[in-house]
Amino acid sequence: MHSLDRFVFTVPDLDEAVRFYDAFGLSLRRTNGQLDLRTVCHPHTWGTIFKAPGPKRLQYLRFACFEEDFNAIAARIDELKIPRCEPHPLGDADGLWLRHPDGFPVQVVVGPKSMPDARSEPIVEPPVPVGTGASLARSRIPKVHPRRLSHVLLFSPDVAAAADFYEKALGLRVSDTSADIIVFLHGVHGSDHHLIAMAKSDGPGLHHTSWDVGSIDEVGRGMEQMLASGFKRGWGVGRHVLGSNYFYYVRDPWGSYAEYSFDIDYVPGDFDWRAGDHPPEDSFYAWGPAVPEDFVVNLETQA
Repeated sequence: MHSLDRFVFTVPDLDEAVRFYDAFGLSLRRTNGQLDLRTVCHPHTWGTIFKAPGPKRLQYLRFACFEEDFNAIAARIDELKIPRCEPHPLGDADGLWLRHPDGFPVQVVVGPKSMPDARSEPIVEPPVPVGTGASLARSRIPKVHPRRLSHVLLFSPDVAAAADFYEKALGLRVSDTSADIIVFLHGVHGSDHHLIAMAKSDGPGLHHTSWDVGSIDEVGRGMEQMLASGFKRGWGVGRHVLGSNYFYYVRDPWGSYAEYSFDIDYVPGDFDWRAGDHPPEDSFYAWGPAVPEDFVVNLETQA
């Protein structure tokens, strides 16, 4: 796989989703019972949210590969005896569908690479003349618009088994781990330090989606625009250790998070990243405020 092509989940109220992701700075396309998430400078649909009764629920993930790799991936899936499944009712019949060890469907399709081919370029502000303040007045600060999806972090009851699935079935590679608590995986054709990650929980679920922005200033400005929009709960600003990105997480209306992320590590396609297993107390974040007590609570399983 070269890309995490799309994430799909359901919520009971699309109006809430529109309010949250519009405030977050995404470009939205709404049709009957469906909300597509895009970024203002990229035509790709990174995620889709459907309206459905009940609590928020992760429905499926879609990964994309190059056409020349598809048959080999399908043969490997069959060799591993990974169960196929019918297309998800909210999806289409393209490619192939298989069952993740945690129970949700995964779709594999042929498609263009949407994950980056190089490390994201930072926004470089023009030099400020001597005697002039570098910061804009608060009223003149423009809205932050993320540039692309960086990664998705899921909950899993068996992190090692989930990582094994992504490695063997889809050809991803482990970037780093921390005991059996969390694992990060990247794509072999070049991707951020992780395009998908799993954190240990009592069942599957969506913890957060992460979105690339152009500076640490945009991370902080994103935090401010979400606070001003009434979304008061979150974590940050801080800096991670594994992945190294600067972050701010804002809690969405359903108990999961969206992350503004800047300057995450990048793994080129021709580079053999040395995966390490890091002690939990030294691998989560380098600096930042205290972690909220419920930050890693899986509300999908509680519901």
